[in-house]
Parts: sequence; C-alpha cells; structure tokens
Amino acid sequence: MANMEEEDLLEYFCVQYEQRLLKLLMKFPVTEEQSPSPSIRLLEKKKESKLVHRTLEAQKEAFRTRMEALYSRWEELKAKEVQLKAYIQKFEQFIQENDQKRIRALKKASRERDLKNQRIKELAKTKQGMVVLKKEHQSLYNKVQQYSIFNNYLKKVVEVSEFEEIREVIGRYKTLVGMQQDLMVSALEDQEQIEQAKTHLAEYTEKKDDEILKHNNELANLQMRFDRARSDVIRRESRWAHIQNTAAKKTLKLGTIKMATLNLFQSVSKQLKETLSVPVEDTHKQLDMIQQFIQDLSDIWAEVKKKDLQNRVQVVTPKDV
Repeated sequence: MANMEEEDLLEYFCVQYEQRLLKLLMKFPVTEEQSPSPSIRLLEKKKESKLVHRTLEAQKEAFRTRMEALYSRWEELKAKEVQLKAYIQKFEQFIQENDQKRIRALKKASRERDLKNQRIKELAKTKQGMVVLKKEHQSLYNKVQQYSIFNNYLKKVVEVSEFEEIREVIGRYKTLVGMQQDLMVSALEDQEQIEQAKTHLAEYTEKKDDEILKHNNELANLQMRFDRARSDVIRRESRWAHIQNTAAKKTLKLGTIKMATLNLFQSVSKQLKETLSVPVEDTHKQLDMIQQFIQDLSDIWAEVKKKDLQNRVQVVTPKDV
C-alpha cells in the first residue's frame, strides 16, 4: 500500500508540474530588452518557488486526504466484498438446497403418481371382477331356482321317511345300488349253477337212456344199480328243487327291488315334469336315471355352497384392501 501511494504521489507531482508550473513560467517570458537584474530574477524565482511549494503542499495535502478517503472506501469495499461473497455462498447453498428439495419433491410426486395409477388399475380390475362375480352369482341363483324343485322333493322325502337329512337319502340310494349290483352278480352266479346243473342232468339222463337202451336185456342184473341211479336222481332233484326255491326267493327279492326302483323312477319323472322314455323292464336304465338325478342335485348343492363361500371371501377382500 505504501509503494502504491509513493508511485501515485510521484505521478501526481509530475502532472501538476507539467500543467501548472510550466504555465506560470510561460507568463514571464525572458527577453533581452526587459530582463531584470540577477538579484531581482532570483527574488522572483524564490517567490515563484515558494508559491509553487505552497501550491504543491496544498495539493499534496488534498491528495493525502483524498487517498485516505479512497483507502477508507477501499476497506469498505473489501468488507462489502467479503459480505457479498458470504451472501453469494449462502445464496448458492440456498439454491442447492432448494434444488435438492425440488428434486426430492418431484421424485415423491412421481412415486405418488405411480402409486395412484397402480391403485386406479387395481380398483378397475376389482370392479371388473365384481361384475363377473355378480354375473356368476346371478347365473347360479337362476340354476338354484330352476333346480329347487329337486331339493324340495328330497326335503319332502326326508319329512315322510325315517331319514333326518338329504345326504342320508342319497347314501341309502347308493347302498341300494350296491345291493342291487351284488344281487345281480349273485343271480348270475346262481343262473350259471342252474345251467351247469341242467347240463349235467341232461348229460346224465342221456347217458342213462343210452345205458337202458343198450342194457335192456341186462335189466334184472342191473336193477340194484338202477335203484342207486334213481336214488341219485331223487337226491339231485331234491337239490334242484332247493335251487329252484332259492332262485324263486331271490327272484321275488329282485322283483321287489325292481318295483321299488320303478316307483322311485316314476317319482323322479313327476318331479322332472317330463316323460322319460325308459322301458318298465329296464331296471338298470331306471337306476341310472335316478342316480344321475340325485348326483345332479348333490353337485348343484355343493356348487352353490362353494360359490356362496367364494362370494363371501371376495366381498370381504376388497373392503380390506
């Protein structure tokens, strides 16, 4: 700072010398005709020197005052510059924080917007599912109304019978079907035995007739043998009679089952309100129709219970979401 002041002073005095001192010297031109004496010229030079010196001192004081003011102004500017830098730094920090807050706010808004779109899609999907479920519920309700007559019929059967629940009726039906199948198998086995017995009897009779024709002359000698054969025939006939009685009983039981099956089949036909083209003698077909009827009722009832449970679960789930 001192070096700068000395350079400024030197430059200032040089300028003042060129601008003021030279002008003063030019006011007193030197001429040979009017030139004063050396002493006078010396005095004049001293006066001019004193005047210049006072002028320079005054200008020097003014310059010093001005430089002090400039220095004070310079210090103020430096202090303001420091304050301005601090303010700029704070402002830049404030801008960065605002940018970070803005970026975080934009990211949060983007996430919220995505979440909102996702929730809107899920809501639309849920509404679409509700529409489908309502349609299915209406369809099942129509089926239940359509087949309710069968359920009512089974309820009436339970009321007028020893059964307490519908599933007991269905279980009894399945038992009867199993018994009927067992009886059919037993009847077939008995029929085979009868056929075998008839075959054996025919073979035996034919054999004996041949022996009688062949050994007619030996009748006396073979009387005892013939008696044995006759006794054997009586025994076999007794067995045959027993087989016939057993077959008659089983046939009676089978007829009873067929009558019960026919009555149940006719009841089913009345419930269905349509005439089923099944011959009266075709017990197997009647049992198949009855089984199909009861199986349809069981499937409908199970499906209704299942859909009702699913509807309850689906109705509770959207509320939780």
